[in-house]
Amino acid sequence: MARRLAVVGGDAAGMSAAAVARRRAPADRLEVVAFERGPFTSYAACGLPYLVADVVPAPEDLVARSPEEHRARGVDVRTDHEVVAVDLSARRLTVVDRSPGVAPRELVEPFDELVIATGATPIRPDLPGVDAHGVHGIQTLSDGIALRRHVDEHRHAAQRAVVVGGGYIGLEMAEALHIRGLAVTIVEMAPQPMSTLDPDMGELVAGAIRRLGIELRTGTAVEGFEADGDGHVRGVVTAEGTIPADLVVLGIGVRPNSALARDAGVPVGRTGGIRTDRRMATPVEGVWAAGDCVETFHRVSRQPVAIALGTHANKQGRVVGTNVTGGRATFGGVIGTAVTKVCDYEIGRTGLNEREAGAAGFEHVAATIEASTRAHYYPGASPIHVKVVAERRSGRLLGAQIIGREGAAKRIDVLAAAVWNEMTVEDFSQLDLGYAPPFSPVWDPTLVAARKAADLL
Repeated sequence: MARRLAVVGGDAAGMSAAAVARRRAPADRLEVVAFERGPFTSYAACGLPYLVADVVPAPEDLVARSPEEHRARGVDVRTDHEVVAVDLSARRLTVVDRSPGVAPRELVEPFDELVIATGATPIRPDLPGVDAHGVHGIQTLSDGIALRRHVDEHRHAAQRAVVVGGGYIGLEMAEALHIRGLAVTIVEMAPQPMSTLDPDMGELVAGAIRRLGIELRTGTAVEGFEADGDGHVRGVVTAEGTIPADLVVLGIGVRPNSALARDAGVPVGRTGGIRTDRRMATPVEGVWAAGDCVETFHRVSRQPVAIALGTHANKQGRVVGTNVTGGRATFGGVIGTAVTKVCDYEIGRTGLNEREAGAAGFEHVAATIEASTRAHYYPGASPIHVKVVAERRSGRLLGAQIIGREGAAKRIDVLAAAVWNEMTVEDFSQLDLGYAPPFSPVWDPTLVAARKAADLL
């Protein structure tokens, strides 16, 4: 009799696990069923700002594999099915079927092996007026569709948008709304946008945002939201006054959606993410977890972290799909590499910033340089700022940050490879990187920054 693998969550991690397991085990050995509370599977959540911006024409363009395509490959996908409880001793799930056109009904579904891939939950502050019409969270494809529809329906009226939060999500949504022609204000409680950057680099980001015509208010806490008589948002309340708004986007960040696992008795770590080993197995036999709902190991700080990125989710899902079918695979951890952009400005970071390095116990040095993305005489050259952080004792590269225009952010990848492999800044400064005037100066900016750090040592 075939064993039954149940997957909770139908996006990157869950469907990667399901697809790999299906390829590795025939249907007479393993039944694979996946429950997704929404109508979509395997979609690119990172593409939502570009859908809102109308850079991506249609929601379907963000879907890598539809429920029908998964079913055709032997995965029994149940969309609009929300798992609301897990009974580990009885090995069964309580599922609410909310399929369109029928009354909701509760089902009991058995499992032999379980994959929890419930993703992350956007932070929605408990503030007066947060439920007003026009206050949008942005997490699922349905959220992106709703926000884009809102902008489309009011495109002929002057619209004022306020984005609450100046992190990755907030900046990307501010860019999207700016592209659509809205007057955009970003409200950030911290003294700088992009708190994952050091203050000097964050200040460069702040200047770039303001030069684009986007208003940025840092050190400003949101206290509530004002609505008109019809319940539509009309303002964002702060201690410094109310900011007029026809549209609000909450870009405060996300936290692991681990409540289902925790309530079932699956251990959750101090980050709020589900605890797993490198095989993505939880401490509960036969229960696996992957994606934004888990905590993982940071290879530099050696601490558990919860970082919500599709890159990690897909890798972890593949590891689960391999191991649940008898294979041997591990997830190597993370180093916090991320890139984003605001219109023409690109931002990248990897490893530890100065604050994180200090918190992890490293005595460190930091070097920041300004250079050019191309040879200075080649058309299109633009400024680029690179900062590297290195351990003082060993010279080991601990982290890096980059800000610039086109051609800047993806340079973080070579630095990420060096951080991953524990290279020293001296070794890095001697790397044989590609050179031609359209792509780089003779000394690539990353090499210059590493050389400066090596000199400090």
